[in-house]
Parts: sequence; structure tokens; C-alpha cells
Amino acid sequence: MYNQFLVEKIIKNALIEDMNDKDLTTDLLIEDDLYSTAYMIAKEEGVLAGILVAKKVFTMLDTDISFEILKEDGSILKKGEKIVKIKGKTKSILKGERTALNLLQRMSGIASLTNKYVDTIKEYPTRIVDTRKTTPNLRILEKYAVSIGGGYNHRFNLSDAVMIKDNHIKAVGGIKEAIQKAKRNIPHTAKIEIEVTSLEELKEALDEGVDIIMLDNMDLLTMEKAVKINNKQSILEASGNITIERVKEIAAIGVDIISVGALTHSVKAMDISLLFTDGGE
Repeated sequence: MYNQFLVEKIIKNALIEDMNDKDLTTDLLIEDDLYSTAYMIAKEEGVLAGILVAKKVFTMLDTDISFEILKEDGSILKKGEKIVKIKGKTKSILKGERTALNLLQRMSGIASLTNKYVDTIKEYPTRIVDTRKTTPNLRILEKYAVSIGGGYNHRFNLSDAVMIKDNHIKAVGGIKEAIQKAKRNIPHTAKIEIEVTSLEELKEALDEGVDIIMLDNMDLLTMEKAVKINNKQSILEASGNITIERVKEIAAIGVDIISVGALTHSVKAMDISLLFTDGGE
């Protein structure tokens, strides 16, 4: 589950962005005593994620609004299925509609794409994980969506672990120097991961002893050799140019983790609509 305080902050900022003073259209057209019923409906197949986030949008605007959840996070939705029934002041529903849909559509798109990757390699023990290539200020929601889709989370931010990448190595002077310096200063509760681009760099990292080694943009043959050289000494993560078309052959090599930036950095939002009823249910 996610941190409610952070999520509320995200929602408040999103509502302020969308309505910094008033909803000019709704406030001019809709009377205060008008009530409506509406449904959120899936317009395509996918995995639902973020239903409680959508609920929070409406209840932050109006504590009296009714939000009846018909499908829970993780549900596999079919086109045309009703996701939630909303009843309350028409003004409140209209003012929360776009913010709620924006968050729900993006989170469900991420969960749906993640689920496709996870399903593609289901016969292997390899984990699909996300990256820090997330939408600024939405990381907590996007990483939650990855977990709903069956994936796992990489580090949440820069404070979670030591992750030595190519520019760190260049700045310090080499792999050995970077690892040794990190080990001298790292808290005992944290792990060390290092990025390597060749078998020579892999061997150097193994000699120094690290928890996780990222195989960055390696071809299949090189990754296969890396798995044999590693021989389960460190956790191996494949990263770089990971697509749904090649993820299965990478998992078959025997890496432990496959990190996929595309889960969050270029995902297509799931098509979900909010439609008012014509007076009935």
C-alpha cells in the first residue's frame, strides 16, 4: 500500500492545478442542490490500479459523496465494464472528474503494461522491476501501479541504496575505487549495486564483492556468459532497451531481475470514462 499523506498531497496539488480558483463552467451552469449518479466505465481491456486514489479525489472535494467500488485494484477489466458508481452533488462530481480519471487512467495503464511483461515471463523466476524513470511527483503512485500489475519496485529514490553507475565510476576513477569507497562509508543496512557494460567489468565487480550487478545494454550472448561467470555470487539485473518482444529470451538466460523503464516513462494511459446516467441507475 502507499503512504496516504503523500497521496493526499499529490491529489491536492493536482486539484489546485486544475482549479486554482473555481470551475467557471460548472459554477455558472450547475445549481448547488442538483444531484447526479455517474459510473466510471472501462473503454478497453486492462488491469485496474488506483481506485482508492480516485475515490480520495472526490471525497477530498465533498465528504458526502458516495463512491461505490464495483471493481478492486488488480481486477482484469473487460471493455464496457463498470468500475465504480458515484452519487452526490453534480458540482462535486464534475469538479473531480478529470483529476480522478487522469490518475486512474495512468495508473491502470502502468499496471496493464506491467502485467503483460510479467505474463510473458511467467514460466521463469525472474522478476520484472521498475526504475526511477517516473513522472515527477507521481512516483509513489506509479510504483504502486507496477506492484498491482505483478511487478516489483526497484529503489524508490536515491536514499534507498548505493547504485554506482557509469558516471559515478568515471568520476571516482574506476570500478574498484568506487566499490571500495562505498564500502568504507555505507550504512550497514544498505546494499551496493553497480552497473557494468562488459565481462571484464563484471569480473572486477565480482572481485570486490557487491550485492547486485546491473548488466547494462548487453547482448544476449554476453549476458549468457555473465550469468555463468557470476555463478549466483551476486544478484544479476538486466537493464537497457528491454522490450516486450525480447524480455522472454532475456529471462531464459537466467538473470534474477529485469528492469524496464518503459513501464512508467512511456506508458499509454488506459481508456476509462466517467458517464452520467439519464436519471436511472
